[in-house]
Amino acid sequence: MLKGSQTLSSNYLIKQLPKATVFVNKRLQIVHASDSWITYFNFSNDTVFGKNISELFGEISKDWKTVLNDCLKGKPSDVGVERFLDTENDEKWFEWSNIPWYDENENIIGVIIQTDDVTEKVHNELKLEKLEVLLREKSDIAKIGSWEYDMLKDEITWSDMTKAIHEVPKDYIPTIEKGIDFYKQGYCRNTISMAVNKAIESGTAWNEKLQIITAKGNEKWVIAAGKPVFKNEKLIGLIGTFQDVNDQVLSEIKTKENEHLLKTLIDHLPLNVFIKDKESRKVLVNKAECDYLGVSGPEEVLGKTDYDFYDEETANITREDDLHVMNSKTPILGEERGSIKKNGDAITFLTSKIPLIGDDGTAYGLVGISMDITNLKQKEEELRDLINVTSLQNKKLVNFAHIVSHNLRSHTANFSMLLDFLIHEKSEEEKKNIIGMLIDASDNLLETLENLNEVVAISTNTNLEKKPINLNEKIKVVQQNLAAFLLNNNAKIVNSISDDVHIKAVPAYIESILMNFITNGVKYKDPERNPEINLSATSNNGYTILSIADNGMGIDLKKYGDKLFGMYKTFHDKKDSRGIGLYITKNQIEAMNGKVIACSEVGKGTTFNIYFNEKD
Repeated sequence: MLKGSQTLSSNYLIKQLPKATVFVNKRLQIVHASDSWITYFNFSNDTVFGKNISELFGEISKDWKTVLNDCLKGKPSDVGVERFLDTENDEKWFEWSNIPWYDENENIIGVIIQTDDVTEKVHNELKLEKLEVLLREKSDIAKIGSWEYDMLKDEITWSDMTKAIHEVPKDYIPTIEKGIDFYKQGYCRNTISMAVNKAIESGTAWNEKLQIITAKGNEKWVIAAGKPVFKNEKLIGLIGTFQDVNDQVLSEIKTKENEHLLKTLIDHLPLNVFIKDKESRKVLVNKAECDYLGVSGPEEVLGKTDYDFYDEETANITREDDLHVMNSKTPILGEERGSIKKNGDAITFLTSKIPLIGDDGTAYGLVGISMDITNLKQKEEELRDLINVTSLQNKKLVNFAHIVSHNLRSHTANFSMLLDFLIHEKSEEEKKNIIGMLIDASDNLLETLENLNEVVAISTNTNLEKKPINLNEKIKVVQQNLAAFLLNNNAKIVNSISDDVHIKAVPAYIESILMNFITNGVKYKDPERNPEINLSATSNNGYTILSIADNGMGIDLKKYGDKLFGMYKTFHDKKDSRGIGLYITKNQIEAMNGKVIACSEVGKGTTFNIYFNEKD
C-alpha cells in the first residue's frame, strides 16, 4: 500500500512490476499500468492511458463497481472474478484485488488494481461442476452410489444413492460391520467379507455381483466394487461404488430361462436347426446341427459360414439359396440337396429355409431346418446294389449251372465211351491203354471238381474278414514264392509302390490275386523280349488301385473282351492254359467289394487295374 511519503518517483518502476497492475484515478481512468497488465489484456500503450475502465472492459459488474467505490472511500477490498473478451474475442477470466491509492498527504487519489489469470481455473471449475451434475444424473439413472471408509477415524460414509439402495433413512450412520451384515448370509456375505479383508491386508481391489437384504427385507442384486486408498504408501482407507442391478439380473435370469427352454426344445428336435444373418453367418445352432458338422459345441460354429465346413462349390450353392430366400422373401421347403464336407464325406439332406422379416419389411436373416438323409440314400443305394448283386449272382448261378452241366456231361460221356471200349476190347495191351486213359479222365474230373468247388467257396463264403494289409509285404512274399519261376523265365518285377500303402483285403485272396496276375504276365510273354512286370498303386474315389502291367503278347480285347474273365476261356495256344485263373481271381476281387479292369494291346502287353474298396 502506498502512504504518505511513499510516492512514485518514476513510472519506469511500475512498468516493470511482475504482476499485472494498474493505477486508476478517482474517475477510474488509467494513470499507470505495468507492461504485464497491458500484455495480459492484449492492449496497446496508446489506447490504455487516460481511458476509463468501462471503456476498456465494457460494462463492469456491479460487484466490482461497489468494491472500487468502497476503495475510494478507504474501505478494505474483497477479491472478485471478472469475465473479459480480448481483441481476438477469446474468453478470459481474471481475479482482481483492489487497494486505495494514497498521495504523500495520505489522501486517496485512486485505486491500485492487481489481476491474476484464472481462466484455466474457472474452466476447470465449470467442467468439474458439469461433471458433478452429470455424475449425479448418471447415478440416479444407473442407480450407482458411492461410499468411503476412513481407517484413521474408523468412519464410513454412504452417498444418498447408496442409502437408497439399502433402503435406510438419509440420517442412517453405517459401519463396516453393518454394511457387511446387509449381504445375504452364505456365499454373498462370505465373499464380501473376504474381499474387504484382502483389500486391507494386501491392497487388492474387488468387483462382485452379490445379493443384499435391505433394511425393509427386500432381496436385491448389486454390484459392489471397492479399492484401497494409499497415502505415502500407507493404507488410509477404502473407496468404492455400489450399483443396484436387481432389475437387470432378474431380466437376465428370465431371459436365460426362456433361452434354456428354447434351447432344450430345439436341441431335442430330430432335425438340424440353425439361424443365419444377412451374411449367412450362423448365429444359432442346435445340438443336431453341431453333431452333423462334427463339432463339440456351438462356439465352434457361431459366426462362421458354410465356406468353413463345406467345399467351395457346395458353399456357393447354399449362399445362393440364402440370398434367394432373403431377397425374394420366399421360403424353400423340403428340397433335397447334396454336398461334400471338407473331410470328403458325401452327404444328402432335405432342407427348408424360411426368411426372417423385420419391421421394415426386409429380411435380416433366415431360419434353416434340415434333415440328414444320407443314411436313407445309402440304404437305397445298398438296396439297389443288393438287387444288382442278386441279379448278377443269379446270372452267375445260371452260367455256373450251364458250365457244370456241360463239363460234367463231357466228362461223363468220356467215361462212358472209354468204359464201353474197355468192355468190348479183347487186346490186353489195348485194355491197359484204355485204363490209362480212364485214369487221366478221372484226374481231369477231379481237377474240374476242385475248380468248381473253389468258385463255389468264393461265391458263398461271406464270413471272410478283410484286414488292413501292407501291399509291399504281400508282394515280397509272392516274389519269394515265385523266385525260381521268375529266374527260369528271366522275368523282372519293377515295384514303384510306396511302403506305406495299405489295402483292406482277405489275406488269402490277395496272395492268390498277385500270384495269378504275375504268373500270367510271365507265362504269356512275348517271345522277342524278356518279361517285365510293373507294379504301381494310386488312390481315387474311395479305392486303392493296384496296377499290374506286363510287356507280354497282349490280348485282342475287341475279340475276346467280353470273355476275358470267363470260366475255361483261353486266348493263346499255351498247352498249360486252362482258363480258370482269371475267372477265380475276378470272383475273389468281387467278393471283397472290389472290381478289376483290363487294358491290353496285342504285341505290347496287358495292364490289369484292381480296385480295392477302402471302406467296405
